[in-house]
Amino acid sequence: MGLFGFGKKEKDKMKDGLEKTRTGFWGNILNTLTGSKIDDDLYDELEEQLILADVGGEVAVKLVDKLRDRVKEKGLKTGEEAADQLRELIADEMRPEAEMELDGHPAVILVIGVNGVGKTTSIAKLADHYTRQGRRVMLAAGDTFRAAASEQLEIWADRAGVPLVKAGEGADPAAVIFDTVKSATARGYDMVIADTAGRLHNKANLMGELAKISRSVKKASPEASLETLLVLDAITGQNAISQAKEFCKAANATGIILTKLDGTAKGGCVVAVKQRLGLPVRFIGVGEGIDDLIPFTPEGFVEELIPRTGWKH
Repeated sequence: MGLFGFGKKEKDKMKDGLEKTRTGFWGNILNTLTGSKIDDDLYDELEEQLILADVGGEVAVKLVDKLRDRVKEKGLKTGEEAADQLRELIADEMRPEAEMELDGHPAVILVIGVNGVGKTTSIAKLADHYTRQGRRVMLAAGDTFRAAASEQLEIWADRAGVPLVKAGEGADPAAVIFDTVKSATARGYDMVIADTAGRLHNKANLMGELAKISRSVKKASPEASLETLLVLDAITGQNAISQAKEFCKAANATGIILTKLDGTAKGGCVVAVKQRLGLPVRFIGVGEGIDDLIPFTPEGFVEELIPRTGWKH
């Protein structure tokens, strides 16, 4: 896979996708550290720059405090040495406790999120990603409340070259997902990626619906594993994280897909996701193409965010 679990293609995509971010607010962070002597003014400016980069106040303070301790402990003198430590601290902040659980028969991924964040396209991109890894993927059109949701997913399923199970508008999402898992098991598919309703803002409804879906997955295949990925829009940054807090609790989400990262000069919300939601970022979207959703690795992300050799224009 290459550096930090990436192949060259993923690394190039991440580099291009993070261009705005790297040369925007994070460029200021690198410039703040480069050639600077380490003193209180530097820490104050760094904290301010991290907040401007959408890391959020709490995480910015925590990172700067940890950096201060690390610099003292190691007796560091230059801004470049501090930048190296900052990379490590940011990567630690984002590191997941465990890998995704995808060893079930089939492995089921539920994809949740409010409308407009890129949920449908993320499902197709996930399908493309896992198909390229050699898995046989089937999609479930479980967002039966939104007119045209399954038609939209069908177009993307065709692009990804994977089959789709759907029902009429207003059908029971749990029943659609049950049928898909049953069909995948019978036909030897090893992964199901399911769309779910994007507008169940009422917490009780959402919890009820997703609990019902979880039961239907296990009922259809007792050997299935289940991951629930919440899609967030990186352009709305900290606002998206705030809105997602309740959603995450209600939905029992296990990870995050952060879309539209190529469209923001801030990008710091990636750093704050795990601290604020208690969930790891699993994939990031860095473009419109079907292969522009890439697996997230903290080290790979930080290396592109705060490059070691200045800008590479």
